[in-house]
Amino acid sequence: MFSAFSRSASPELRASLYQFTVYIPGGVASVFLGIWLSEHGIPADQIGIINALPTFCLLLLNIIVGRVADKADDWRTALIVISLASALAPLPLFFVSEFWGILLVWALCATSNGLVAPVIDAATVRMTRRNGTDFGVVRAWATVGYVFAAGGLGLFLNLLGSGAFVGLYVITVGVRAALAYLLPRFRAPSPKPTLANTDPANLAQQPSRLKDSLKLWFVLPLLAFALVNSSNSVIGSFGALLWHENGIPSYFLGPLLGIAAVGEAILMFAWRRFGGRVTARNMILVAALAGLVRFTIMAFNPPVEVLFFTQLLHAFSFGMGYFGVVHFIANWTNEANAAEAQGFANMLNMAMAMLALVIFGVLVEHFAAYAFFYSTVTSLLAVGCVLLSLKLRPPKSLVG
Repeated sequence: MFSAFSRSASPELRASLYQFTVYIPGGVASVFLGIWLSEHGIPADQIGIINALPTFCLLLLNIIVGRVADKADDWRTALIVISLASALAPLPLFFVSEFWGILLVWALCATSNGLVAPVIDAATVRMTRRNGTDFGVVRAWATVGYVFAAGGLGLFLNLLGSGAFVGLYVITVGVRAALAYLLPRFRAPSPKPTLANTDPANLAQQPSRLKDSLKLWFVLPLLAFALVNSSNSVIGSFGALLWHENGIPSYFLGPLLGIAAVGEAILMFAWRRFGGRVTARNMILVAALAGLVRFTIMAFNPPVEVLFFTQLLHAFSFGMGYFGVVHFIANWTNEANAAEAQGFANMLNMAMAMLALVIFGVLVEHFAAYAFFYSTVTSLLAVGCVLLSLKLRPPKSLVG
C-alpha cells in the first residue's frame, strides 16, 4: 500500500504528509512534559535542565548531521535513519521516574527528535524551488501537525492526566518513522558536466563551503532569530506549567498552545500571496518586534483572553522569522551545503534556547511570570542584530 501511494502521489504531497508529523511529538511534550515532570517531584529549575540538555546535544550535533546529510546520495536516507532513531529513543521512559534517569532518556528523545526539522526543511525548500511549487504550503503542514498535537491531543491532559504523556509520545514518533519511507527523493539528478556548469564564474556565484558564508552580516540575522526563538522554546517548556500554576484551567492549556500554531499555519498557507514583497531580513526584524510585544505582555501574567492574543503573535515571532531564516539561507548558500547551513542556524537556536531554559528555570523559581522580561531583553537584542546586518550589507533586491 505504501509503495502504491509513493508511485501515485506527488513529491510535495509525500513531503507534506511527513511534515505533518515533524512537530507532533514536540506538541505532545509542550502540553504534557512540564506537568508530567512536576508530578514526578521535579522542581522548575531541574525541569529547565532536563529541557536544556538536549539543546546542548543538538548544539554539538546539528552541523555534523547536516554535513553527513548533504553528502548522502539524497536527504531522504538521512531522514529515515533519524526518524527510526527518534522512534526507539523514548522507550526507556516507561521505566524511569527520578531526575537522573529522566534527564538522560529525555536527552536522547529530544535530541533525536530535534535533528529532523533542519534536514527536512533544507530538503523541502530546495525541492520546491526546483519544481516551482510553494514551500510555504508544504511547510505549513508541520504547523498543522503541531496544532493537532497541542490542541487536539492536548485535550487528553484534561481527560487522562499527564500519565498519558509517555504512551502518546511513543506512538507519535513511531508513526513518523513509518511515514519516512514514503518520502520522495529531494535532490535533482546529477547534471552531466558541460562547459556551462563548469564555468568558474558560475561556480563562484555562491560559496560551496559553509565557512566561506559565515561573515558577520550573514550570521547576525541567524543570531537574531535564535534570540527570539529561544523564548518560543521557553513557552514550550514552561508555558503550560506557569499558566496551570497561575490558575488557568487545564482545558485551556492545549488550546493556548494550539492557537499559536493556528496563526502560524494561516500565515504559511497565505505566504505566497505576499511573502515575495518582503526581504528575508525584514521578516526576521518583524519577528523580533512581535516577540518584544508578545513576551513583554506575558510578563504581567494577563488573563486568558489576552494570552490567546499574545499566542497568536507566534505567527510572527516564529512563523515569519522562520521563513526569513530559511529563505535567507537558501538565497546565500547553495545545494552543496544546504542542510549544513540550516544546521548551523539550528545550532544557534539550540545555544540560545539552552541558555534561556537554564536562566528561565531559575527566574521562574523566584519571579514566576515576571521571568518573561528575560525575553523582552533578548527580543531587543534581536532587533539590534538585524539592523546592524542591514547596515553592514544592505539588500539589493528582495533576496536580502
